[in-house]
Amino acid sequence: MSASKFLLAPFLLLLAIPAQAGGEFYCCQDASNGRRVCSDTLPDQCRGRPYRVLDSGGNVIKEVGPPLTPEEKAQQVLENQRKKQLDEAAREQQRKDQALLDTYATPQDIDLAQRKAENDLNLAIAATQAKIDNATKNRKKLADEAEFYKKKRLPPELEKNLRAVEHEIKVEQELLDIKKHDMETIRNKYEADRKRYQELTGRRSPGAPARPVIR
Repeated sequence: MSASKFLLAPFLLLLAIPAQAGGEFYCCQDASNGRRVCSDTLPDQCRGRPYRVLDSGGNVIKEVGPPLTPEEKAQQVLENQRKKQLDEAAREQQRKDQALLDTYATPQDIDLAQRKAENDLNLAIAATQAKIDNATKNRKKLADEAEFYKKKRLPPELEKNLRAVEHEIKVEQELLDIKKHDMETIRNKYEADRKRYQELTGRRSPGAPARPVIR
């Protein structure tokens, strides 16, 4: 068969199918004899095999590949999940970036916000430390009072007050440790904001605020 006849073969097959306005045709290679099979519905010979969908003019609308193997299906599921995660991460980053730009008009606004956050936290740290100092003084007074009883059993009220002040010091010290850790969290947060703001706008702060010493 000549090349021209070979090229005309698919169109001759289409002409042999009853015409329908705006119809689609399905074509594939018959595995049993290697011949091309076309129909206005998916031929049985095309099921489970790659095929093409053509319009009434013989133009390819869509190509359908062979069914996926179980391994390929599993890989496709993983790829779809990965793509979904990447899309969600991209949307979340876009949301955060917009929130960052809405929050800060200039790089200096980030510095001001950091200073305020650190100052507020320093006040809270100082207040907690004052409570610890006061409770420590109370504990010393109670301990001095307990010295009078030596090996005798302490009065219930004194014993109760000693336990209470010890508990207060423990709780306030734990709170103080948390607040000091929060200071580092604040610094890391604003440093990250500063870096991302520069990436988004090309503008950067002349310098980060000086860090107060935490004692």
